[in-house]
Amino acid sequence: MHANSLFVSHLKTNYILIDFENVQPDAFDCANDLPIKVIVFIGESQKKISLELAAKLQALGERAEYVRISGSGQNALDFHLAYWIGRLAERDSNAYFHIVSKDKGFDPLIKHLKSSKILAQRVVQLSDIMVLNGSANGSYADKVETVIKSLQGRGNSRPRRQKTLHNAISSLFMKSLKEDEITRIINTLAKRKIITLQNEVVTYNFAEEEVVEAKESA
Repeated sequence: MHANSLFVSHLKTNYILIDFENVQPDAFDCANDLPIKVIVFIGESQKKISLELAAKLQALGERAEYVRISGSGQNALDFHLAYWIGRLAERDSNAYFHIVSKDKGFDPLIKHLKSSKILAQRVVQLSDIMVLNGSANGSYADKVETVIKSLQGRGNSRPRRQKTLHNAISSLFMKSLKEDEITRIINTLAKRKIITLQNEVVTYNFAEEEVVEAKESA
């Protein structure tokens, strides 16, 4: 599997840091020529990892490694991960950092990194990372579907303002899209009734939301 050479030549090194206590992905697809480094942070009490994920990480060779957490405190893994980002950012300030976790406690760290001009984002699933799914190099329709899939996976953490949604889409594609293309994607989502826009407020029309609301009102 190979990525488009022109696309790859413009990519920064992408560090993918997986909070394995919070998210346990089975596997992922990755072109052999992509500039990525995957680091899986494993809790002290965690003893197993799926065969599928282990095989994918092994295939990456030196581009993948495990970090076993020392200690079992509530935020032990968070501190380890933050330390690693700081160390890596000092060594490679032009890199892009992806924290894979559902833990919103990482968001202040992301905000601080961005204020220091360090590119970073938190995602809840590996498929949200553009460099892995290759969507930035795909068709417009591919990009729209990538956005829809990402929003579906974010649940209650979906952007609720149009500006925030705009920024989320930009971050999803690592700021590779032009402003008018992002606006076009948002308009397409509205036209397809995936979202509803009213006075800059965004509401979502995914089927699973109706199920959640029904359960909460029961």
